[in-house]
Amino acid sequence: MSLKILDTCVNCDVCEPACPNQAISLGEEFYVIDPARCTECHGHFDEPQCVAVCPVECIIVDPDHVETEAQLDLKYRQLTGAADGH
Repeated sequence: MSLKILDTCVNCDVCEPACPNQAISLGEEFYVIDPARCTECHGHFDEPQCVAVCPVECIIVDPDHVETEAQLDLKYRQLTGAADGH
């Protein structure tokens, strides 16, 4: 799945550098997550780093981009070039 940032984002700038996939960028009004690059930190960390650092808890699972663990693993391997997924 991809995560998404709600409009309650305060643009504190802590999530963007925390993302290992460079999936987060500043949108027109607040930060946004590119679902093609978001793996919920699968393969990198045990928990999504943007969620861990967000002070206003405005990052949720995006119901429009649901993926299985296998799909997240494949996306991780494609983004990182990892041969075995870890």
